[in-house]
Order: sequence, then C-alpha cells, then structure tokens
Amino acid sequence: MKRFSAQRQAVLEAVSSTKCHPTADWVYDEVRKIIPKVSLGTVYRNLADLKAEGNIIGFTDSSGVEHFDATTLPHLHFQCTECGKVIDVPGVFVNTDANEALNQLDTEVCGALFLYFGKCSECKNIN
Repeated sequence: MKRFSAQRQAVLEAVSSTKCHPTADWVYDEVRKIIPKVSLGTVYRNLADLKAEGNIIGFTDSSGVEHFDATTLPHLHFQCTECGKVIDVPGVFVNTDANEALNQLDTEVCGALFLYFGKCSECKNIN
C-alpha cells in the first residue's frame, strides 16, 4: 500500500466532499485550489490508487465518461440523459439475491455498479 501523500489526501477529500459524482477534471480543479502545482497525471494516478485500495469507486456513465464516488457500498446511480447529472438512488442497495445467484456460478465478486438513465425531475418538467 502506498503512503497517503498530501496529494492523495486532497484527491480523496475532493471526491468525499461532494455528491455530484465528479469526473477527474472536476477533482483536478478542486485539488488545484489547495495544491496549485498538482498535475492532472497526479490526480489520475491517485484516483486509480484510491479505487484499487477500495477507498472510492469509479464508474463509466452512459456517454463513456468516468465518475468517482466515495460511497463504496454497492448502490444504484441514475444519470440524466438531458443534463448529464449523476445521482445516487436513495435507500436502494444491492440485495443478496444477486450474490446468491453469483455464488451458484462459483464466482468471486469484487464489486457491482448499477446505472439507470433517463430524465431527471428538473429536465422532465422542462419538456
């Protein structure tokens, strides 16, 4: 396990400080407010390390953009196809039915990502 540098701590705090499911570019902009000389490569490297260590999760949205989330329990996400916003589906976590089915296949599950998409309440009411 790598040491927890100031850059890694700043990246983790940036991801943990928001519910917007940020992209790497968003995290980079936030970290630069604290560490102005940080490079985008450093942010990407630390995001990858934090994911590998299980401190955050990453998932790709319906348009191929990776987002990050500090909530590491398996849960559902919804992405608006109009404005692109990604939100957690409140109170819904992955149930044990899927785990039982996967156990029957003799698999080892390391995580789960669920992304629903459509129009968010704001966009739905505009059209």
